[in-house]
Amino acid sequence: MHILFIADPLSTFKIYKDTTFAMMREAQKRGHTLSVCEPKDIMWQRGGVVTAFVRDITLTGHAEAWFTAEQQAPNERPQAVKDFDAVIMRKDPPFDSEFFYATHLLEQAEREGARVFNKPRALRDHPEKLAIMEFPEFIGPTLVTRDADDIRRFHAEHKDIILKPLDGMGGAGIFRVKEDGLNLGSIIETLNQEGAVSVMVQKFLPAISEGDKRVLVIGGKPVPFCLARIPQGGEVRGNLAAGGKGVAQPLSERDRFIAESLGPILNSRGLLLVGLDVIGDSLTEINVTSPTCFQEIFEQTGFDVAAMFIDAIEEALKG
Repeated sequence: MHILFIADPLSTFKIYKDTTFAMMREAQKRGHTLSVCEPKDIMWQRGGVVTAFVRDITLTGHAEAWFTAEQQAPNERPQAVKDFDAVIMRKDPPFDSEFFYATHLLEQAEREGARVFNKPRALRDHPEKLAIMEFPEFIGPTLVTRDADDIRRFHAEHKDIILKPLDGMGGAGIFRVKEDGLNLGSIIETLNQEGAVSVMVQKFLPAISEGDKRVLVIGGKPVPFCLARIPQGGEVRGNLAAGGKGVAQPLSERDRFIAESLGPILNSRGLLLVGLDVIGDSLTEINVTSPTCFQEIFEQTGFDVAAMFIDAIEEALKG
């Protein structure tokens, strides 16, 4: 099988923890061929098919110089996206205009015969923070609005709240405002940009002290272990990028119930890999662009998440 990974530049990979690298390693271990490109390397010319300028790579097994490439520059070898057996879209957020356009190009490639995971339309239809609103039975009190008065009313009702941008990642731009309302006005102005930008507001969940759990769902089925990202040093954010400590642990009954309830629904929409974020008993995000934590879970529990993922890719291609 020949797999195209669409990702950030290889030079940015931290292979000791990178989930895309773990996928590549497992695929190569099974004898599959690897190619890579960035979204900027995809093009569509009138009368032609969607094409990617790719680099064909082999993993070396070394920490330094961890891959070799047959092409030194990506524009040396164009290939129709439809000619790959599988295309794995792993570009990190933010979900900006260029990411949006890339999903349209990949959707055209699908019409030409490409098999893309996660499906481009599903990526567009499931903004990672906003997507939870479809499943109110699993989430805590949550508001999405541009209006400052709406936010103040929500704070007056719930006293202790979290505010965050809809397009943030890695914990960036997240604020907590307690009952005293200190700096609420300034935070609203920063996030909603005078009513021009929508903001998500949620009741603060004290269970964050036990970790923001990343529950992975592959092919509609939960990985049996999650990674609880525990805030450190007075932080309210558990994100690893914000200094959180990752502790792998078995799924709780509630974690499993949420994952088993949402997994088949999301998988049927073309979301082969999903990362559910759960604090306490409440779903807080549905991550679909490039969910992570494969290596942390494997290192701490021995459960091979990458093997489960490549199994799911191989099974999906049989259909």
